[in-house]
Formats: sequence, C-alpha cells, structure tokens
Amino acid sequence: MIRRLASIAAVLVLTAQTAPPVPPATPPAPIAAPAPLAPQPQPALVMVRLTTTKGPIVLALEKERAPVTTANFLRYVDAKRFDGIAFYRAMKVSWGGGLIQAGVRETPKLFPPIRHEPTSLTGIHHSEGAISMARNAPGSATADFSIMVGDMTGLDASPTDPGFAAFGHVVEGMDVVKAILASPTSPTRGEGVMKGQMLEPTVKILTARRL
Repeated sequence: MIRRLASIAAVLVLTAQTAPPVPPATPPAPIAAPAPLAPQPQPALVMVRLTTTKGPIVLALEKERAPVTTANFLRYVDAKRFDGIAFYRAMKVSWGGGLIQAGVRETPKLFPPIRHEPTSLTGIHHSEGAISMARNAPGSATADFSIMVGDMTGLDASPTDPGFAAFGHVVEGMDVVKAILASPTSPTRGEGVMKGQMLEPTVKILTARRL
C-alpha cells in the first residue's frame, strides 16, 4: 500500500513538472474616453444698431434661418428708411410683458410686401427680446416690426394659425426696450385692440445701421 501511494505521488510530481505553464491573465483593455462632441454651428447673424431717443438697441438678425424677413429688414436699413421713424405702440399684458412696435408710416417709403416665414419653418420663437414682423394677412408684412418683452410665444405659428415671423433678437439694450414699453400711452388713440396702446409721445429711431 505504501509503495502504491509513493508511486501515485511520483506521478503527480512528474505531471506537475511537465505541465505547460499557465500564461498570466491578460489585463482588461482600458476603456476609451468618449469622443468630445463636435461644436454645433452657430447661426449666421447680421448685427444692426437702432439709435433711439431713449438709447441704443442692438439686434442680431438671422439671415440663414429667416432669409426673406432678414433681407427685407436690411433693405430698409441700407436705404436709411428707418431713420426718423418711431416706436409708436406699447402693448402691455397683465403679467408684465408685452411688445413695442415701430414702422414706416409714409407709403412712398414702403417696399413691396414679403413672403411669410412662420416660426414652424424658421425655429425662431417669440421669446424675450425677439424681433418680429407686424402684418395683417400672412404675406402682407412690409416695414412695421415688434420687439418682445418676456416670452410671447402665443405669436408663434400653430396648426391653426400661421403666427408672426420672428427673425432675430436683441443682444444689447433690453433696458431701452423695457423703458419704451413703460412709456406713457394715450387712453383714446388707436383703433380696435390697439386703442390705449399708442405711445404719447412716440420714441423716435434716429438711425438704423449695420455693425
């Protein structure tokens, strides 16, 4: 029996000596860091300064997302047809926001109406500081424009309403915009929904220039 055990032990020793070495465990590959996100392209902007009797307002107009509306506004700027016009309307809403409106009042200075660019097409919404074209029917906008105080997204397009065409936003001078909104209005001037919203006196735009 002792011999048999010795023989088995010898076989185990021999097996251990002749068995191939166990290779070391391969370390796990390092986890690669996620690739940085590519920077998102910024919209192409055209800057315009409106110099008013209450101070300057600088606008950034989106010539790529709203090309028709922006080109129309710049046509009035370049022709200096905004020089000497005025903000004549201040529409206040109950929660403290609203809009101010300006425009060319002399028919000979108006260019033809432009095609409507709804917010559902451009993605530019009527948020704080947005500039938008005033109009009657879609496709009738000429030179009148409004600047929002607070979010006025009820003016955006909806499935049942084409809304208004926003085409840029204020980058400097929102304090001036708010001061114009807070200016006195006539209780009797204006027609329909605009009655009581006519500024008295108006706030003149001295010059409008590209930057």
